[in-house]
Amino acid sequence: MQPIRLLGDPVLRTKCRSVKVAGSPTGQQTIEDLRDTLSDFRSRKGFGRGIAAPQIGVSERIIFVDFEYSGPLINPKILARSKGMFELWDDCFSFPDLLVRVRRHTGIEVVFLDAEGKRQRLQARGALSELLQHEIDHIDGILALDRAISPRHIILRSELGRFEGLHRKER
Repeated sequence: MQPIRLLGDPVLRTKCRSVKVAGSPTGQQTIEDLRDTLSDFRSRKGFGRGIAAPQIGVSERIIFVDFEYSGPLINPKILARSKGMFELWDDCFSFPDLLVRVRRHTGIEVVFLDAEGKRQRLQARGALSELLQHEIDHIDGILALDRAISPRHIILRSELGRFEGLHRKER
């Protein structure tokens, strides 16, 4: 388990390097750290479906998800994106008290290496698609804050109920 890097840490803004050997001891340790850190965060905070290596201070293209698909994605690359989009309140381990309203593609196709270094292809829709887009953004140095629909769509988690009420009145 590793500490979560928080907003402001330069590693979160770094485009990560590709992993050369997927089954290397270093890569395996990063995968274990990601899995353990995700599990710990989820047990303490009550939420969490995925994590990216920069969030534990590692500038490598590795993410770990545990939602619909469970396991590491090494050097993931989005091959295709649906034309359809949807909006949601996004959250992040690196700024756990904030919510950010973003638009994401309803579906994506991703190619990646698994823990054994075998090439895999994954079609993701809905919530899994959103999660993978969020985590892949992390390894490209992009945060959900950068994807905010507008500056007023960044709020404190504790204010969501009040904001949603105001938002409905504006429509």
